[in-house]
Parts: sequence; C-alpha cells; structure tokens
Amino acid sequence: MTVRLTGRLAQRDDVPLGDRCPIDRTLQLIGNRTALLLLREVFYGASRFDSLVKRVGVTDAVAAQRLRELVEAGVLTKEPYREPGQRTRHAYVLTTAGHDLLPAVLALLQWGTAHSSGGGPIVTHADCGEPVQVEVRCAAGHVVDEDDLVVGSRR
Repeated sequence: MTVRLTGRLAQRDDVPLGDRCPIDRTLQLIGNRTALLLLREVFYGASRFDSLVKRVGVTDAVAAQRLRELVEAGVLTKEPYREPGQRTRHAYVLTTAGHDLLPAVLALLQWGTAHSSGGGPIVTHADCGEPVQVEVRCAAGHVVDEDDLVVGSRR
C-alpha cells in the first residue's frame, strides 16, 4: 500500500521538496527528540521549567533552548507566575497550534506502544473508558486507508 500523488507532486521525479514540504517545515520546528518529549510533558500537565527539565531528563541549557524554539514556533506560550517570596517565573502553556499537535503526539505514542519494545500506556476516553485510537478520516467522516489517500497540490 502507498499514498497516491497527483499534480506537480506526481511529476517531480527525484527533486527534493525541501521547505515546500509541510512535513519538513514541521520537523524543522519541533522534530527533535527533546522538543517532542517537552511537548509530551506539557500535554501530561507539566508547565514549569524545573519540572519539565526533570521529567525529560535534559540539562537546563538544552531545555531552555528547545522551549524557546517551541515558543518562537507558536506551539507554546509563556505565562508569568510568582510564588510568595520568589521572583516572577514563566509557565509553558500550549497554544492552539500546540493543541493541534495532539493527534501527532498520540500517533507517536500509539506506534511506540505497538512497535517498540517496552510497551507503553493505554490512552482511554475519560467519559466511557474505551481505548482511544488515532485514525485518518475524511471530512465526511469515513475512515480512510493508506491506499485510498491522494496527496496533491492545493486548489
């Protein structure tokens, strides 16, 4: 099974897409291990720098750089908070664009649970308790298999 290409994508031969590819642009913004693990932890409810550093297991410098990049990319925003007797600090909160990454993060979790050693957590629907699955659907609500996907240029 494979995805079908149409239009200019189907006629490009072996020419690299580079920055014209939204997958490439996304990976340039959030495609490294640390950035994805920081996003995982923000989805899991962590928002403070010290907690994120500990949960991901990276140095302060690496976390600061990746968080800065995620803020610049519009995936996270910084919200100030201040505990009594302390200086003002910032919590990292998902933006709308960050929340839009949930299916991708869940897809990585689902794939890792199924295809890597060590298993993983089960994601369930809070209302009914049934497992949640990431799937591809068209706007009409049909589940779409890989061999029924057509990727082409925008109209």
